[in-house]
Amino acid sequence: MFELLTEKLSKVFSGLGKRGKLSEKDIDEAMREVRLALLEADVNFKVVKDFIARVRERAVGADVLQSLTPAQMIIKIVNEELIKTLGDGQGKLVPSPKSPSVAMLVGLQGSGKTTTAAKLALNLRKNGQKALLVAADTRRPAAIQQLITLGKQLDIPVHSEDPKVSTKDIAVHGVEKARLLGIQWVIIDTAGRLHIDEELMEELAQIRKATNPAEVLLVVDSMTGQDAVRVAEEFNKKVSITGLILTKTDGDARGGAALSVRWVTGVPIRFLGTSEKPDGFEGFYPDRLASRILGMGDMLTFIEKAQSTFDAAKMEELEKKVKSSKFDLEDFLEQLRALKKMGPLASVMDMIPGFNKISAKIPEGVQEKQMKKIEAMILSMTPAERQNPNMIDGSRRKRIARGSGVQPQDVNQLLNQFVQMQKMMKMGMKGKMPKNMMGMMGR
Repeated sequence: MFELLTEKLSKVFSGLGKRGKLSEKDIDEAMREVRLALLEADVNFKVVKDFIARVRERAVGADVLQSLTPAQMIIKIVNEELIKTLGDGQGKLVPSPKSPSVAMLVGLQGSGKTTTAAKLALNLRKNGQKALLVAADTRRPAAIQQLITLGKQLDIPVHSEDPKVSTKDIAVHGVEKARLLGIQWVIIDTAGRLHIDEELMEELAQIRKATNPAEVLLVVDSMTGQDAVRVAEEFNKKVSITGLILTKTDGDARGGAALSVRWVTGVPIRFLGTSEKPDGFEGFYPDRLASRILGMGDMLTFIEKAQSTFDAAKMEELEKKVKSSKFDLEDFLEQLRALKKMGPLASVMDMIPGFNKISAKIPEGVQEKQMKKIEAMILSMTPAERQNPNMIDGSRRKRIARGSGVQPQDVNQLLNQFVQMQKMMKMGMKGKMPKNMMGMMGR
């Protein structure tokens, strides 16, 4: 998400940085470029107008024009105003005073409500809270079965009844069941339509009145762009939503919906759906997203993902190995596998400052293919070769190449890259940033 916007804004700021001192005319030209970039990213024109006005007002102040680094000051202003536009995000649900708390998911058909319900329950469990899924979508064929299947896959309890039972009663029974089982959250998957109609809204209003939810979350497909804003406005008028969940953000290179929907509705974004996988779901934090938009990475989310993926004891052991120069190809293979668990490599790289530019230069899918090739080569080595790559001579390289379906020069490249990586990791321990990171991806 925001790939195109990030690229265009980077060019604008790079141009400002080359000019040194800035005049008011320079800032106006830059603001025109930023305005075009936002509009091309499908940001609502009213949001763009307000955003540009706020940034310009601050940018033409004496503290910017007289600054020794005016371009950096403008980036700081843009970052702060982006955070303001994106609103106060908590990245979590707000519970009721009494348990169980109810989260009611609403939205149009096809927005991803059912999958999102399961992802939300999994997210709550990771944070030490149990959730019960309630299959209250009796209109869409197979919706109930889909939720039951997801519940079995993720080991999350699901309450379902005969589709002939009213959705209001199914929801109420689900809440009663959660209370008896001592479950903290009830997540109600409601029916959607291809469009907003009175019958749909009346059904949702009845469920809302009967269950008194702590959260009414609108699930919006971010790829619908400006339609997402219109849908959010309509649902907010009819059922008073408390939060938004943007789905399919991994397929939206423009990202205009995220910047527009919060500002237009005044309703906070709670979560982002980042992939089709059950764990492709993360809390929404405006400061982190603003940082990603400006190409500054998102180290906090990266660290959180790493902490949930990497074993703490193993990380400590790895650190000792790096410091003592005992980091070998066995360790490298283990880290590659752990990295894959964090999600698509491109999205992981985007979180690391500076790596988003590298990620953008590597064609989609190439990173994963390269990782599979590296894994195959290491697995074709003997344990002794992995622990001591220096022993790999010409004949061993040919054998490894045959075993992994690659050419001997590919094995040579891997070994050279591994030596580079050892050096980079040592430098990283000393707080230095290596200049060339492209080598590790075979570029």
